[in-house]
Amino acid sequence: MTASDIRYSFGPVPSRRLGKSLGINNIPAKACTYSCIYCQVGQTTQMQSDRRVFYQPEDIFHDVQSRLVQAKEASEPVDYLTFVPDGEPTLDVNLGKEIMLLKSLDVPVGVITNSSLLWRDDVRDELGKADWVSLKIDAVQEDIWRQINRPHKAISLPWILNGVVAFAKAFSGKLVTETMLIRGLNDNVDCMKAVASFLHALQPSQAYLSIPTRPPAQRQVQGPDEATLNQIYQLLADKVKQVEYLIGYEGDSFAFTGDIEKDILSITAVHPMREEAVRMILSQAGSPWAVVDRMLAQGNLAVTKYDGHIFYLRKFSEHSKAAA
Repeated sequence: MTASDIRYSFGPVPSRRLGKSLGINNIPAKACTYSCIYCQVGQTTQMQSDRRVFYQPEDIFHDVQSRLVQAKEASEPVDYLTFVPDGEPTLDVNLGKEIMLLKSLDVPVGVITNSSLLWRDDVRDELGKADWVSLKIDAVQEDIWRQINRPHKAISLPWILNGVVAFAKAFSGKLVTETMLIRGLNDNVDCMKAVASFLHALQPSQAYLSIPTRPPAQRQVQGPDEATLNQIYQLLADKVKQVEYLIGYEGDSFAFTGDIEKDILSITAVHPMREEAVRMILSQAGSPWAVVDRMLAQGNLAVTKYDGHIFYLRKFSEHSKAAA
């Protein structure tokens, strides 16, 4: 296979985080520093921690440039060029050069990383060239981190956490974090309080909470129930200015669409809503409470209590089955 036969980009695809994102695959399938139990692209086949050359930066650049031309001809907007490969993007020793080449195309560049190599000065420097960076932080306790992320033996969690803090202090772009919640592992109060305290020190512009929505590497892996999700959301919201669910549901516009059920589902897929807020949006739409009763009966909406308040949120477990 020659360089011209390889497609390094895909999309653009809708992304709730980034609008219309043109994805960039700078790593061959399953070359990674982790072998996460929830990985949606299967078991890691090339476990490694040393950075190396995978593809030529110029080949990636020309492929993305060509796809941007095609998108423009098709009147498809592209809001971000996003490194989101089938492995860990920072393993690519040419990542910094690729980011700089792509920035010449006048589209913001994002990178989604598992954070495992942020202890390295060169990785922090290269990631710092991006406009938007998402850091994975599933746990800050060693035993839980090892159970969930199953890291390469050469990688140390304290190194990673120190590197994350150093990067957050120096980064001038938009920093977000993502935490994948796994039932029975990191979905307990003690674990999430520790994560929340760590995120408080970082103060990302957005902290995303995820659950498995596609078949994971370990089939027994499940996300927490809605009541636990809501509790964790509230714990993080006390420490971080902006918390959102990220469950693979792109939803609709968060403004009124004329379909009150879609409006409620799109909002509750991102934020749990107190009962007062639900009643207010129904009143504004001129709709009766029977709409909520119907959504509950259909299994699209869930209700739970926390700290003396009633919350409504999208029925994540049902959506996960549909997404899988």
